[in-house]
Amino acid sequence: MENFPVVDMGNLNNEERGATMEKIKDACENWGFFELVNHGISVELMDTVERVTKEHYERCMEQRFKEMVESKGLECAESEINDMDWESTFFLRHLPESNISEIPDLGEEQRKVMKEFAVELEKLAEQVLELVCENLGLEKGYLKKVFYGSKGPNFGTKVSNYPPCPKPELIKGLRAHTDAGGIILLFQDHKVSGLQLLKDGHWIDVPPMRHSIVINLGDQLEVITNGKYKSVMHRVITQSDGNRMSIASFYNPGNDAVIAPAEALVKEDENTKVYPKFVFDDYMKLYAGLKFQAKEPRFEAMKAIQSSTVNFGPIATV
Repeated sequence: MENFPVVDMGNLNNEERGATMEKIKDACENWGFFELVNHGISVELMDTVERVTKEHYERCMEQRFKEMVESKGLECAESEINDMDWESTFFLRHLPESNISEIPDLGEEQRKVMKEFAVELEKLAEQVLELVCENLGLEKGYLKKVFYGSKGPNFGTKVSNYPPCPKPELIKGLRAHTDAGGIILLFQDHKVSGLQLLKDGHWIDVPPMRHSIVINLGDQLEVITNGKYKSVMHRVITQSDGNRMSIASFYNPGNDAVIAPAEALVKEDENTKVYPKFVFDDYMKLYAGLKFQAKEPRFEAMKAIQSSTVNFGPIATV
């Protein structure tokens, strides 16, 4: 099996740029995932984010998780658990409006640090989208414009911990799924592994690397690229030792953004459009109940909705 793609962004500014862009292109076409190093976010900031996240878990989340496990009898499971995940999580919203100040239990340092981290991740997300545009031959700023809608993109962070699990063969940390949105930026634990992606019928480990940011593509980029790039099934497996930290930030289209295959990628033959046109919020409503199922029926459902709608409304020309 070939090596998991690791992209050194420092090489975008030297004679290695061509080879680096080719590596990103290959990762988008054949993996749906790649790992960024030298991405411009300071290691000091990342170390602080890791520290405050782990301190917050120990202070506020660990006991609650233990009580949940006990109440559901998960430690005594004797058959595979398919309806829940072994994870402790909370969510932060950054755009269009931040809710960080409203999240209970967060200390002032953590609020400040997570806001600063979100600013850096937003810049990185938009930089990666520009690189994707360049590789696809799309006009500069195309993806950012599509994602914008009327109020700007949705951008938020899922902060997760995956504690040691007594039955790792029976309980997943996070069940297999594709991500619904646009581009995902993951700051993961560099000591405790667990993230895997499905490639060519095999589960492949996403290697933990200190201070890296893992990128993966969501369903919306599959639609916009008309299937040239695909979102990929991934999961988190539990470990019997170690608590795995995962900070996943989702740069997604705005609620009213209209998603459809890019005209430049479909050429002049409308029959090559294999994906539907839809409003992002409509897709998210469908996804909410079908997250852990195959993505193809979701696309078909949106296609059926599109074909049954005589008039797509005033946003049809966007």
